[in-house]
Amino acid sequence: MNSSLTRRTFLLGTGAAAMISAHASQPATPVNFTVPPDACDCHTHIFGDPATFPFYSGRTYTPERALPAEMARLHRALHIRRVVIVTPSVYGTDNSCALYGMKARGADARGIAVVDENAPRLELIRLRNAGFRGLRLNLATAGQNDPAAARVRLQAALGQAKSIGWHVQMFINSVVLNGMKDLVLASDVPVVFDHFGGLKTAQGFDQSGFSSLVELLRAGKAYVKISGAYRASIQGPDYADAAPLARALIAANPDRVLWGTDWPHTDNTGSVNTVTPLLQVDDGRLLNQLPVWAPDAAVRRKILVDNPARLYGF
Repeated sequence: MNSSLTRRTFLLGTGAAAMISAHASQPATPVNFTVPPDACDCHTHIFGDPATFPFYSGRTYTPERALPAEMARLHRALHIRRVVIVTPSVYGTDNSCALYGMKARGADARGIAVVDENAPRLELIRLRNAGFRGLRLNLATAGQNDPAAARVRLQAALGQAKSIGWHVQMFINSVVLNGMKDLVLASDVPVVFDHFGGLKTAQGFDQSGFSSLVELLRAGKAYVKISGAYRASIQGPDYADAAPLARALIAANPDRVLWGTDWPHTDNTGSVNTVTPLLQVDDGRLLNQLPVWAPDAAVRRKILVDNPARLYGF
């Protein structure tokens, strides 16, 4: 964990319903560049009251709350209007908490759902009508790193997404990414890779998955979120080591790059019986890295406004 991130542990005395309410991080540093109108934070989560939104029994960690009002405050500070709310792994295939957050933001919000591979088409249509625009496969959080198994999951997800005009979003490590390049190249369904595609800054450009991701971006077959820099970087709080990687991905195809905070910054190394505090990340400082990664204002507009509008249908 980065030295800039604080971690506290609270024990649950009576299970997840006794989750201690705490504040998710808020920006401490003012934004130092002009954020274009209609900018979008393309990766966030909402964690509601577990009495209303119970956690999935098969989760790997138990987070603190992170509520819509806190998210709204975050985005006011960052001068960001639009948001994409992603159903996190702690809710399994229950997308109701993400929908709760989306309703709080109205027309400025879109969602990414998690669904069972056998989910009926009517359920997918219901989610689409509610504002969800894609489905997520989160293999990284649960440590599912078998490329062969990931290919099977991806093929099923691509079929579901194609049936209703969605895209597939994936949180995987770079080895798994490398093992599915051919499927993505052959698909007419867009695939979005979370958090730098699972790449690690310390491993440089020779790491497994980097050349595959660049090829997919250049071919226009995939998007990548330059989000959650603290997950890829070992040099917080400015994540200077992420700059070469971010610049390389942007250079590969600026029309296929998205930006996101990854708020409220979960520490998913905890357990189901312990409330794992949210990481304290300065999202103002994080957003201020974007002009370092993309000095051209026109390119930043693509990343913050145009690309999200096209992919999520704003």
